[in-house]
Amino acid sequence: MPGRATSPIADTVERIPSSRVLGEDLQISVVTNLDGFEALREEWDDLFERAAGPQQVFQRHIFLRHWARHYLDARTQLCIVTGRQDGRLVALWPLTRRRKLGLDVLGFMGAPVAQFGDVLVETAGDRHALLEAGWNAVASLGADIFEARRVRADAALCGSAIPGGACLPGDVQAPFASLSRRVAVDGPGIAYSARERSNYRRRLRRLRERGDVTFTEPDPGSTAVAAAVAAITIKKSWLLENAILSPTVMDSRFQAFFEDLAGDPGAGLHGSTIACDGRPIGVDLAFDCKGHTFGHVLAIDPGYDREGLGRLLIHRTFAAAAHRGNRVFDLLAPADGYKMQHADGLVAVRDYAFAFSWRGRLIRELVMARLQPMAKTWARRLPADLLRRLVTRAI
Repeated sequence: MPGRATSPIADTVERIPSSRVLGEDLQISVVTNLDGFEALREEWDDLFERAAGPQQVFQRHIFLRHWARHYLDARTQLCIVTGRQDGRLVALWPLTRRRKLGLDVLGFMGAPVAQFGDVLVETAGDRHALLEAGWNAVASLGADIFEARRVRADAALCGSAIPGGACLPGDVQAPFASLSRRVAVDGPGIAYSARERSNYRRRLRRLRERGDVTFTEPDPGSTAVAAAVAAITIKKSWLLENAILSPTVMDSRFQAFFEDLAGDPGAGLHGSTIACDGRPIGVDLAFDCKGHTFGHVLAIDPGYDREGLGRLLIHRTFAAAAHRGNRVFDLLAPADGYKMQHADGLVAVRDYAFAFSWRGRLIRELVMARLQPMAKTWARRLPADLLRRLVTRAI
């Protein structure tokens, strides 16, 4: 079990009397170890089924269980704030606690592989009061700062009575596609022009000139694991070809994490693969949740750009998601140009930093709000050859 500093209310239970419409007193507790996290599985799943939106797919217990297996280390401690009402779990703040820049920092479980951060809160009754009680508990943990990354505008956390002025620079948007408009029986749907539908058929013909083309959506198991390995391998090659720094993808834990998910039937991970002469050349890894699909890894062999492989893979992935009964495909942030060609709407995604001490305020204003954005801008301006060397060194 990762062991670090405990909070003032860790491993204890506080009863918070409330004059709000919360029924009996609300019990707040904090889980700080893996055994406690595992013990929450059934209650967690029940709360998710009755209260979570599709966009909270990365707050599923099974997703975070695989995450903990690969990403939870001795420098990071679980700090899961739970709220129970009449013994029933009604609120979950899936957080971690670690040292960073000399500070005690709270953050969401799931980083860096979870694409959206959020909390789970019962929808019945006074949800605002539950959020407020959860926020008060988080503020009492004794941390310097809560670094809340990738929070969607439709997140449950955005309905909390949290203080303003905590938004960090760099707002992005997550595009999404309506599958009823994007998918037809024979290819792209009515959302696309006649020219684009014709181009789809032309690209497919050109790809078949390169060899025998097959499309597969393997069930969880060894074939799906092989597809996940192929996806990460192709993604790394593409990053190197395009001189793009991505420490998350280059980290060996990233591939191991997706291998585990691909072999777990309950994880909701689906792969769509295009192979040429039996060799995978394009793979999409996506999660299904409550009628929505969330595309996580889109991997295209750089040697097939001329054939428009990326567009073909997106169309095939959309079709596979619709066939599984999904209505919406979320392309995730940021809203890159190629995603916008398939988008029917956008959801804002922001980063926040909530400071609880003077040290936290200093780091938020100096490092997070100023120096980090400057460093990202500087990194994007590095010469391509230097970036390739950095990427190669990271592999």
